[in-house]
Amino acid sequence: MTAKGADHFTPVATQYATFRPSYPDELFDWLADVAPQRGMAWDCGAGSGQATVALAQRFAQVIGTDLSGAQLAAAPALPNVEYCTASAESSGLADGSVDLVTVAQAMHWFDLPKFYAEVRRVLRPRGVLAAWGYNRLLIAQPEVQKLVDYFYEEKIGAWWPAERVHVENGYRDLPFPFARIAAPQFSLHKNWSREQLLGYLRSWSAVARFKAANGGDPVDALAEEIAPYWPEGLTMKVEWPLFMHAGRVG
Repeated sequence: MTAKGADHFTPVATQYATFRPSYPDELFDWLADVAPQRGMAWDCGAGSGQATVALAQRFAQVIGTDLSGAQLAAAPALPNVEYCTASAESSGLADGSVDLVTVAQAMHWFDLPKFYAEVRRVLRPRGVLAAWGYNRLLIAQPEVQKLVDYFYEEKIGAWWPAERVHVENGYRDLPFPFARIAAPQFSLHKNWSREQLLGYLRSWSAVARFKAANGGDPVDALAEEIAPYWPEGLTMKVEWPLFMHAGRVG
């Protein structure tokens, strides 16, 4: 999140930290391989540290920044990680100090011309920017999938911020003025309980906006609709295909 728009995630910081899925190890192994060195990584729009923690296992130092101090407060504390409340467009990092800039599920919130200028300023020669995200989840139970799709499109559809369209099209309409690096296809896979799914849905920005405007939790009704198809205690496979845009400067 950045100064371009509102902070949509402070109201759901606890749910975000608890229920947002982590990314596959293969993704971070690949990032470490394409970075020119493994000195410093900047995780921009770090939220509650879903990517920051994995980067800390592969880089000597990691800086995680976000506009939401509440989200950063929920991120794990690690000896080689520093969390700072800062915008994407003004990180406070030194010129030429960073090997890798990562943006996980957040670049659609940024003022991109200013962010890209900041990326060029802080990256070392041949440093890498990698921005990725995931769109709708795929659930192994068809009836549950239909209910979640209807919830996404109809029940809370009007409450998605306008920037959400960029996630739905995989950032294809966003400029990316860097020498592209071909990336493998990555995806998230989880075996989740019904309660984990519902907690994830409550971390959506559209759900937070719906609750702020209407005073009720729309996920409660969905939970009742899902229950006949997903008994308590049963786990199901949930998948999110990832899209990736990576490039090198200099």
